[in-house]
Amino acid sequence: MTSIILTPSSDLPLPRKPAIAREDLIIAALKLIGPHRSLSTVSLREVTREAGISPNSFYRQFRDMDELAIALIDLAGRSLRTIIGQARERATSTDRSVIRVSVETFMEQLRADDKLLHVLLREGAVGSDAFKQAVERELSYFEDELRVDLIRLAAAERARLHEPALVSKAITRLVFAMGAVAMDQPPERDPELIEQISQMLRMIITGARVLDTSPS
Repeated sequence: MTSIILTPSSDLPLPRKPAIAREDLIIAALKLIGPHRSLSTVSLREVTREAGISPNSFYRQFRDMDELAIALIDLAGRSLRTIIGQARERATSTDRSVIRVSVETFMEQLRADDKLLHVLLREGAVGSDAFKQAVERELSYFEDELRVDLIRLAAAERARLHEPALVSKAITRLVFAMGAVAMDQPPERDPELIEQISQMLRMIITGARVLDTSPS
């Protein structure tokens, strides 16, 4: 018996999924963005086409594309904080530098297939005001968690840290700025950038410790 292979035709409507979750739309949006494409340039029709649903079904989950984008930014921030937090915890139980492990983990996520880090880096630079505010909120969460870790690590080493909140902000902003640079460069340059970023962070922390011991 001869088998018949059906090929998609532009004249035929694509099969639609009977139901879809918010996560499905977020995944569809992630597939459409990248290092050189912002969420603000992705249309609702593109997302629904990628998800395999009708445009009307989109509104059962999100009011508009802005709401989807902010949900995606929130997801990216939570996921990245969890991954880097786990990396710092692992590093404290080994002889490896917490700074080095954290930077390596950050760069690994930059090259990850899920593109979550791309969302934070790109939208923080070229997104709408609402997107930038959402990214800023995620960065403040990073800073708060890092501040707690910096104080804990300094105490473990019997050291003091000048203005831990400011140190954590300097580190967070530096790493994300360098990540935006790395995003537009080939992965072959990652080892060089990891070394540079690690040294910069050591300088910040060393300077903060010296400042705390300096006479006022």
